[in-house]
Amino acid sequence: MSNLDYEINKELGECYLFMGELDKAEEYYEKACSSNGTHADPYLGLATIYVQKGELDKAKEFYQKALEAEKDNDKPYAGLGLLEVEANNQEKAFELFQQALKLNPENLIALYGLVQAAYTLNRVKESIAYLENYLKLDPNKIEIRYTLAGCFYSLGEKEKAQKELETILSQDPGNKNAQELLAKL
Repeated sequence: MSNLDYEINKELGECYLFMGELDKAEEYYEKACSSNGTHADPYLGLATIYVQKGELDKAKEFYQKALEAEKDNDKPYAGLGLLEVEANNQEKAFELFQQALKLNPENLIALYGLVQAAYTLNRVKESIAYLENYLKLDPNKIEIRYTLAGCFYSLGEKEKAQKELETILSQDPGNKNAQELLAKL
């Protein structure tokens, strides 16, 4: 099959997945995989399908294949991290989210997953650098800044939390969450 066939099958898989037609999406993603095993996208699509079907072991297989196809792709690490959270293996999830964020500091699934695992593992302090890295790239992302403020608050670093909250309120004076957390300080 040609590269064009791969692209068409991958795109059709994405369209059917978006429309919720999992069987059709699976069919086209499998065609894309068989025509070109060097790209992670169709494997990621198949992993997503199996997550939606509740077949997590099968999803894990496809995340692994996506990783084999593209070692420098952050998405398989994030997907595997979510599966580890589901399996209640927070330590492994934390490591996988870290790997995803090293490749792409803007992967929100990995970032929020890492913070959630950090709270569970009592490793909140370790998540701060990842939140700050994100904000270096996008300083106006209020949700990330609020999460950072929450981390500082939970660590008892009230001045740092206050600084982040005041930055949020300078951008968005009506932000209720920031106002409420600032009032707690």
